[in-house]
Amino acid sequence: MIRQPIIVVMGHVDHGKTSLLDKIRSTTITAREAGGITQHIGASEVPIDVVNKIVGTKSIAKITLPGLLFIDTPGHEAFTNLRKRGGSVADIAILVVDISKGFEPQTIEAIDILKEYKTPFVVAANKVDLITGWIPTKSNSIMEALSKQTQYVQNEFENRMYQLIGKLSELGFTSEVFNKVKDFSKELAIIPLSAKTGEGISELLMVVTGLAQRYLESELKIEVKGPGKGSILEKKEVRGLGVTIDVILYDGTLRVNDTIAFASPTRVETAKIKALLKPKPLQEIRESSAKFYSVDSVSAASGVKISGTGLDDALPGSPIVQITDKNFEKEISGEIGGIFETDKSGVILKADSIGSIEAISRLLKSAGFKISKKGIGNITKRDILDAFTNNATDPAGAVILGFNVHIDPDAEESAHSSGVKVIESNIIYKLIDDYKLFTEEKKKNVIERAESALTFPAQVKVLPHACFRVSDPAVFGIELIAGRLKPGYVLMNEKGDVIGKIREMQAEKTKLESAKKGEQFAISVDGPTFGRQVKEEQTLYTRVTDSDERLLQGEHSNLIDEEERQLLKKIIEIKKLSKK
Repeated sequence: MIRQPIIVVMGHVDHGKTSLLDKIRSTTITAREAGGITQHIGASEVPIDVVNKIVGTKSIAKITLPGLLFIDTPGHEAFTNLRKRGGSVADIAILVVDISKGFEPQTIEAIDILKEYKTPFVVAANKVDLITGWIPTKSNSIMEALSKQTQYVQNEFENRMYQLIGKLSELGFTSEVFNKVKDFSKELAIIPLSAKTGEGISELLMVVTGLAQRYLESELKIEVKGPGKGSILEKKEVRGLGVTIDVILYDGTLRVNDTIAFASPTRVETAKIKALLKPKPLQEIRESSAKFYSVDSVSAASGVKISGTGLDDALPGSPIVQITDKNFEKEISGEIGGIFETDKSGVILKADSIGSIEAISRLLKSAGFKISKKGIGNITKRDILDAFTNNATDPAGAVILGFNVHIDPDAEESAHSSGVKVIESNIIYKLIDDYKLFTEEKKKNVIERAESALTFPAQVKVLPHACFRVSDPAVFGIELIAGRLKPGYVLMNEKGDVIGKIREMQAEKTKLESAKKGEQFAISVDGPTFGRQVKEEQTLYTRVTDSDERLLQGEHSNLIDEEERQLLKKIIEIKKLSKK
């Protein structure tokens, strides 16, 4: 049997994700004579005859799909929790972009997540009705609505589409408005629409249905009588039912009294299904148990609320499998095992679900960051202690990232007293951006401390006719030939003999805190007498200590360029000669 594809809507906040789902639902409800709409937990099912009714003459020939299953909980959290080994439970995604605002941070983040999970998607270019002069029509077709607009509106529409195409090109995608796409396997389809007026809904359903039919049919084949397999979307407590889990079932069938396995924070656990619950028609799916009705069984693809004993520690994002043999622990562990792999050093990550852990881990890794510990649930005092210990070998690792979780009061107090940085957010991109900013500031501080403590290699030439004081201290003009110079540096001659320490640097009666290659200025040096230890047109070098040599060639080698690196080698050779 071929099941309906699972479709998730993603995009930046306020770009119209929920409005789009609401419009699809309301549009299908108006077509109830063709079959109506079936609501599931966390999903809305649009039967294929309803799709054909809305699409009309634009229908795709030879459709064998039973319908489309739209995930009702839009956003990254829903998508990342809909996971199975090697990718996402979602078969296709709709990326909603507000054409009046363009690509915003969460838009880019959604694309990054879709790339990581290798999930095919289309772009819904929303809010065409906000184009100045747009005249709303009663059509569900964007092409029909566009034909009724003025030339000015049509030109502005084209400009908005070109802007989207250009931005997608910058992100590495070849894209085109759906009616101009020549090869859907190579070009990303853009479907302009208005979630407010419904214009474009028919083309969106047409494109999504056509893509699923043509490219995903083999992946949508299931064994209806086989064991049920799904993914936990959410866990919640419902009055009269206790702890329940909302599950998207993507394969097989589940029945009342079946035993299922799932992941908890510490091990694989099992529970017996007491009830399978679906929402009553047209009721809000996330309401109380009074609005649900029981069914004896449910088959893929669908969403269902499961009530049973032993669900208290079930993790959102965990796979669930119906137990039919002794391999269930291996199957669950195999699904989630790699997600909790860590590095020897790095940040500590705490999140609300397995899906969040996986998505954030992937994005952190692609940004070049390491993770020393991962966990589900609130940030605890133990996490603070682990981060503090981690700081001994990796200063930037004294950070805890918390996504959609809270910090325990004693943990917050411990973090404050120990100096451990806790970064919290319920938006993935903001969490990662804040961590990037922290690490950049940390690196900047490390560099500033190193630059203030280290003596860097420098080569200077004493200028002719520029002695302003012979001694105590000697004051004379120099040109910085290579490297960098600061007060406090010790100078030596070409034989390695110490000349003295720079007291001050000055140019045009202004004190200098540092100088770079090519600059000319005066320096005052304690120790030498001009004309004896220092002479006109003499070449002098900074005397880099042995410890600074090691740091500049090792831990802080990134602080000097190639020219300074060669100069440092020369200074080391001069020092060696002076010791012979």
